[in-house]
Amino acid sequence: MNVNSSALMVGILAGAAAALLSISAGEPTALSIVLFATATLPILIASLGWSNTAGFVAAAIAGGIVSAALSPLAGLTFIATTLAPAAWIGHLANLGRPAEELGGPEGGVAWYPMSDILQQLCLLVVAGLVIVGVVMGYGEAMIADVVEQFFAIMQQQSADFTVGADEQAAYERFFLTALPVVQGALWVMLLFASLYIALAIVRISGRARRPKDDLPASLRMSRTSLYIFGVGLAATFFGGVAGLIGAVVCGAFAAGFTLAGFAIVHHRTRGKPWRPLVLWGAYLAVLLFTLPIVFFLISGMFDTARAVPVSQTKRPPDNDNH
Repeated sequence: MNVNSSALMVGILAGAAAALLSISAGEPTALSIVLFATATLPILIASLGWSNTAGFVAAAIAGGIVSAALSPLAGLTFIATTLAPAAWIGHLANLGRPAEELGGPEGGVAWYPMSDILQQLCLLVVAGLVIVGVVMGYGEAMIADVVEQFFAIMQQQSADFTVGADEQAAYERFFLTALPVVQGALWVMLLFASLYIALAIVRISGRARRPKDDLPASLRMSRTSLYIFGVGLAATFFGGVAGLIGAVVCGAFAAGFTLAGFAIVHHRTRGKPWRPLVLWGAYLAVLLFTLPIVFFLISGMFDTARAVPVSQTKRPPDNDNH
């Protein structure tokens, strides 16, 4: 079996696995969202362990199966928010060029910076959620239905629960802006976690071409991301469609900066005897109180960088197939 046929077979199998994971997710719950995001793992493993071709074939197969099994809208949602970002960041992680072209050591390979991968992941999540929002008609009418369902659940839990018209309108305004922010942030974090896990799996299997990234030292957002975040934040004040898109941008890029902030804390506590206490305390504080996450967000915004990982090898990877 030659390289192309092997990549095609792996892509088909990975696509089928991703589709099954997506279909089995069922109704939206906390567990189903994680299961839905886990569907990116077969795509990323196929791309990172075999080739870009395998990754893109897997994404196409998975999207087709979900569209046929559920509905074209479900397939579009899966492709825009999950499959396309996974296939693309897998492709980016495979990109490499001779290090000497960038002033590096002769014979080495300079790999696509993780900071750029994270920035493009944020942009892909924004694009995917905007596409799905337009197709589904996201807006005040949809949010009104969501709030009605929310109130129905609350009333089932407490018969005394009542809400006036003014309070309901306030809830609708809050949900209208908050949902895009939360969805953007959640999806960036879940997709990046999938990339991290996929890279680890491929390294363990011995099929990795990209060296292990020193994420605490290299995972930063670029300065360009600051400008994009600022534009998104400004857009939220205009309301309407621009405001909703701005909210998605804010959520996605805030997640990117927060991930960078966690990496910074890991990097700056290296070699310190109190490191485990600080790290465990930080993660526990975020899980219990949420608000401390703002510290990591700000840390990520104040420390922007673009580190290029370099590995020693005889030749750069064939980016067309790998």
